[in-house]
Amino acid sequence: MDFEVPEEARHAAEGLIQFIDRYVVPLEEKHDDLLGTERARYDETGRLRPEVLELRRQVRVESARAGFYTMFGDPGLGGHGLSETSLVHVQEELTRHCGPHRPLIHENVIPSVFTNGLSPLLLHLRPEVRGKYLDGIASGEKTFCFGLSEPDAGSDVQRIRTKAVRDGDAWVVNGTKQWISNAPYADYCVLFAVTDPEANRARRGGITAFFVDTSWPGFECSSVISILGHSGSNIGIVTLDELRIPDDHIVGTLHDGLALALLGISRGRLSMSALCVGTARWALGRAVEYANQRQTFDRPIGQHQAVQMMLAEMAMDIYSAKATVARTAWLVERGQKSVKETSITKALCTEMLGRVTDMAMQVHGGMGLTNELRIEEAWRHARALRIPDGTAEIQRRTIALRLLRGDTDL
Repeated sequence: MDFEVPEEARHAAEGLIQFIDRYVVPLEEKHDDLLGTERARYDETGRLRPEVLELRRQVRVESARAGFYTMFGDPGLGGHGLSETSLVHVQEELTRHCGPHRPLIHENVIPSVFTNGLSPLLLHLRPEVRGKYLDGIASGEKTFCFGLSEPDAGSDVQRIRTKAVRDGDAWVVNGTKQWISNAPYADYCVLFAVTDPEANRARRGGITAFFVDTSWPGFECSSVISILGHSGSNIGIVTLDELRIPDDHIVGTLHDGLALALLGISRGRLSMSALCVGTARWALGRAVEYANQRQTFDRPIGQHQAVQMMLAEMAMDIYSAKATVARTAWLVERGQKSVKETSITKALCTEMLGRVTDMAMQVHGGMGLTNELRIEEAWRHARALRIPDGTAEIQRRTIALRLLRGDTDL
């Protein structure tokens, strides 16, 4: 195994950071009155204000023009097709440089590798249908969301109850989706619904994916879900009421939508894991800097053994996680079976970030409890990441089941 970062990944990361510093940061500074606090960014319903959405669109469009927004997309969709090892390097460097979530950067400079942007899901649309939507998505003008989870179907997606019934050359859909990222702002949605109730009850599929324009009658993001100390969010509840979807807007094969939903698990979990490593490196950098500056008892706190132990623990955690991400990306890139490994990586990295940000907060003392240095924000962000894309408990369940079935290589 070669741990050398691919040259194309280094160039991509360097160019991306330059793009952020030269274009996005000045935009953030110019509109600090709007972006500086959540009270300014969100309206009374918890949605981002139209002015913020317009700034995000501008960043997506400029990123697409520069080639960053589409660099992980499939070449068949016009993307650059960068590999998994490139993905984790770029994602790590992005968050190491920028820290926790920033409203104009994350999900705008680079979209999710599966649930937005040039997702491989789009390859499974009929060419004539894909042609209607692809240019808008690739240019950053349009975004979409991934409508799978429901109030009673999160980790156990086979339990979804949204139903689609054929009516002539269309399908009529009724139901509710919950915890849907980007739902309040998406132009399109890849929507999952039960189309074969008998197969669904027997847990043999029976679920179909549809491509939906969110402006169609019957599709409504009825509310925004605010989470963990935030005034608003990009997560919403979607209500589907007699939504009519043309039959040619089926994504992939009828009744086999869950197979599509699993396509992006490896890349999605790798991307989140690399984000955790990058954010942890950012937090460690802040802690080391503060430990060298802040003085107590006539010397920098970094000279106190208790602080040194925390810094060392943070570095040990990060180093282990970084190596785990690199090996798993290597496996995925080579097409090797890696279900167990991606679950190990996701659980390990999200929990690592929680420990590192907690210790960074402790090193900063009272300053860590404020958000002046964004440490408190990173801590909250870390806690939230243990839930989406498979909870830590679901990852452990997957790992154990793979072991019990004979997949014991490590």
